[in-house]
Formats: sequence, C-alpha cells, structure tokens
Amino acid sequence: MNRSATDGVIAGTEAPAPFMTSANGIDGFLGTRASFGMDLVLVGLLAVLPVLAWSVHVVRKKRDFATHKRLQLLIAGLLLAAIVIFEIDVRLISDWKMRARPSPWWPTGVLTALGVHLVFAISTLVLWVWVVWEALIRFSVPPHPGTHGPRHRVMARIAALDLVLTACTGSLFYWLAFVA
Repeated sequence: MNRSATDGVIAGTEAPAPFMTSANGIDGFLGTRASFGMDLVLVGLLAVLPVLAWSVHVVRKKRDFATHKRLQLLIAGLLLAAIVIFEIDVRLISDWKMRARPSPWWPTGVLTALGVHLVFAISTLVLWVWVVWEALIRFSVPPHPGTHGPRHRVMARIAALDLVLTACTGSLFYWLAFVA
C-alpha cells in the first residue's frame, strides 16, 4: 500500500502506530488494501462453508440432529458476529471506499459487485433467521424429525445456497475492491 511519510504515525512521535493508517482504520492481515475487519469477515465467511457442509453431512448421513442443531446455531452466531464486526468496521473505523479507490474496477465494478453481494447477504440474513427460528420453535428438544421436517429441508437448502452465493459474491467484491 502506498503511504505518505506521516501515514500511521502516532502524533508527536516518529514511531508508526501498529496496524494503523491515517483515517483508514486498522490494516488487514491478508496483505491487501482491505481493513482488518474486512479481512476477518471474509475469512470468517469462507470458514463457515466447511462447517455448513459438515452440518449437512451430520444430519443427512448420520442423522445426528442434536449435532446439526448445535452447528447451525454456531453458524448463526458466527454470521451475526461477522455482521456486527463488518458494520463497526465500515461505519466507525475504516473508510472502505478510500481503500477501494486504487482498484481499476472503482467505482462501477466495485459498486456493482457490492450491490449484487448485498442482495445475497441480506436475503441470507433473513432466510437464516427464519429457518433457525422456525427450527427452534417447531422441532422438539432434543431435536428429531417431525412434521416440520419437509418444509425445513426446503427452506434450509435455499438458505444454504444463499449463504454459498453470499460467500462467492463477497469474495468477488473483496477481490475487485481490495486486491485488483
């Protein structure tokens, strides 16, 4: 990242502030122009996908409904944490647009990719909350198949596909904005 001589310097000293750039928040750990929060959310979103696959495997092949429930609640918690971290980063800490401006895809490609990503990200949030909430109120404790099962399978498949598309479009946005 190109920086001036004063970027990231603590006022009154010559020492650089750790992980800081002026008015740009905390630098990320993936070696791109992205902030720490963006890097964390990207890695977290991609890390959730194997957990999702494991959760589906556990319920379909092993019929372990309790483990499936715990994994789905873990995924829901991780997605909520990712949303909170992302919102804090982009609203309070980092200027993501300033970090994205050096991209050859700025502004049209980056903003188009962001718009497409937001369609999937918002629908994923709505679907995931809906599927988890319905599962919590309609399945017994401990969980086992019931009358809600067929509807749950359909809605869960849609939510899972939406999550995969959120990860794909988020990765594309990240690459266009902070890598290219």
